[in-house]
Order: sequence, then C-alpha cells, then structure tokens
Amino acid sequence: MQATTDQVANYIREEFGNEVKSEQLLKAADHFDLTYQTVVRRLSDFKVSRGKWNLTIDEVREQLETTVVDQPSLVPSKDKNYVPFGNFADLKKILKSKIFYPTFITGMSGNGKTLGVEQACAALGRELIRVNITVETDEDDLIGGFRLVDGNTVWHNGPVIEALQRGAVLLLDEIDLASNKILCLQSVLEGKGVFLKKIGKYVTPSAGFNVIATANTKGKGSDDGRFIGTNVLNEAFLERFPVTLEQEYPSPAMETKMLNNYCTELQCCDDDYIKNLVTWADIIRKTFDDGGVDEIISTRRLVHIIRAYSIFSDRLKAIKVCLNRFDDETKQSFIELYDKIDADVDVTVDNPLNL
Repeated sequence: MQATTDQVANYIREEFGNEVKSEQLLKAADHFDLTYQTVVRRLSDFKVSRGKWNLTIDEVREQLETTVVDQPSLVPSKDKNYVPFGNFADLKKILKSKIFYPTFITGMSGNGKTLGVEQACAALGRELIRVNITVETDEDDLIGGFRLVDGNTVWHNGPVIEALQRGAVLLLDEIDLASNKILCLQSVLEGKGVFLKKIGKYVTPSAGFNVIATANTKGKGSDDGRFIGTNVLNEAFLERFPVTLEQEYPSPAMETKMLNNYCTELQCCDDDYIKNLVTWADIIRKTFDDGGVDEIISTRRLVHIIRAYSIFSDRLKAIKVCLNRFDDETKQSFIELYDKIDADVDVTVDNPLNL
C-alpha cells in the first residue's frame, strides 16, 4: 500500500527538516518507491515557491491560534462631516444585531456606499477590515499564505482570516471587479469559516463576524459601459448574499447639510454657493436618469469642488478644475448650466489659466 501524504511529510520533516527543496523530495520518492511527480502532487499545499516547500505546520497553527487582544483596534474613526441617509439605519441594525447576515450594497459611484459602512462601524464601535477588490485578487490575497521574512517562509493571515478571528466586519469593496477567484469565499459567506489547506487548519468565525460587499452594479456586469472592468459574478456567489441594499444619492437637503459640514471644516462657508451646487447636481442627475446626458455629478465630486473652492476662493474655477476629467462637450454643457443657476458667475469672462 502506498504511503499517505502525512507519512511522506513526516518522513521529510524528520530526515531533512521543514524547509526542503527538490533534492529532498527525490529522496523521499525513492524511500517510499513513489515517483517524484507523485510526491510533488502530494505536497502541493506546502509549496511556497519554485523548487521550495515548507512543512512548518505546528508553528503556523500556533500563530493562527494566538489571541488578538494585543493587536491595535480596527474600529474606524468617526467622520464629523458625515450625515446618515438612505440605508444607513438598516445597515446599522444589521451590524448591531451581530447576526451573520452578508449584505450586498449597490449604487452609483461616489454616493457614499463605502463611507456609510465605515461610519456605521464607527458608530457601533465595530472593527472593520476593508479589502479593495480587483480582477487580480485571489485566494492568497484574501485568505493568506506563506511570506518570505528574513530568509524564512512564515505564514501570514489574509484579511478574511483576520476578520473571522476578530469577529470583525469584512468589507469587500468594489466586489463586481472580481474574477471567479473570489469563489474561495463560498464557505465564508455561508458562515462556516474556512479550511486553510496549506497548513491543515480550520478557522471558524468569531461572534459578530459579518461580510458587507459594495458594487456599482448588481453583479451582472455593466451593459452601458460606464463601469468598465466590472464582471458578471457567479450566481451561486451572489445567492449567498441574502439582502441587497440599493444606495441612491442623498436628497438635496441631506447633501446641503453634508457640504455645509465640509465648508465649516475648511473655513470657506458660502451658503449661496452650496445651494447652487446642490441644485445644479440635482438637475444633472435627473437629466441623466432621463437619458439626456451621459455623465453625472456625484456627491464625492461636490465635496471635491468645495475643497477646490477652499483653495482658490473662486466659484467657477473650483467647478472647472473638478470637471476637467469629462470630455469637452460635457464639461462645457455642465458649466453653462451652472451659469444659469448662479447669477454671480459669468462664464464669458476669460480665464487666463484656461481652467
């Protein structure tokens, strides 16, 4: 009967130590009358780089089981400028309950999806671990893996394992940019924890652990091309989110309050300017919804304009420098619209900097 994987691994540890190369695997293959390829396949979970394997199991397990008492708090700081709106109250209830209830938040760019999660955690004193997802994000980025430290290979927990052990909120930001590699989280999204196959350790979630995902789409891709790079997510993956919250832009009243807060902080208060900006953005959004324009002014961009105004002390210039990312036609139409709203602004005045 052929030797088991544990027998092969134990033999190598006893004869050659925990860190080995191809030469030692060849000797193990001869000892057990196996092919080299069979031994390599058996020890695939222990491979750390080309021609190198690390069989340090006990030390890794001990590291995983250490407490998090002495680690710094991951509770986000409260943003005094944030104004709760939309689904904030519902999201806060979900997190306050400490019931495992994965939540998918979808909405247009720049409308406060991520900030809302951060501020809900800040208000509740909940630890938050945020992971910005890209198409390159894989199991090693999320779960963890071996890293080279001072010439030694050491296991490092990924953000998912950290959140599981700490009972923290795991925020998967821009989840619709992910590839099918994100499916490594299937068991995590079922509340069952995850098995770390590279070290033979099962990690179960601590009380309070939850998963929140944000996205510009609903995981079905972007038909209009606005959110290029977003992918169609696996249906089985999406089904593991029992609730989806649709995030809209804040109402004009809420947005006015937000901008007032930022103006106060930046010491550039101008009530008329804020009122005009909010009215301007609201008209553009309604026109966008009706198909009249292809671009939109987000809440984030309004904050950018306020910051620019605090620097330049010029209403029109603050708007122009923050609209330069748009094509010339869109930029000009937005500026002309603002000119009709703000009687104190004249777009016909030449700008020496062409801004």
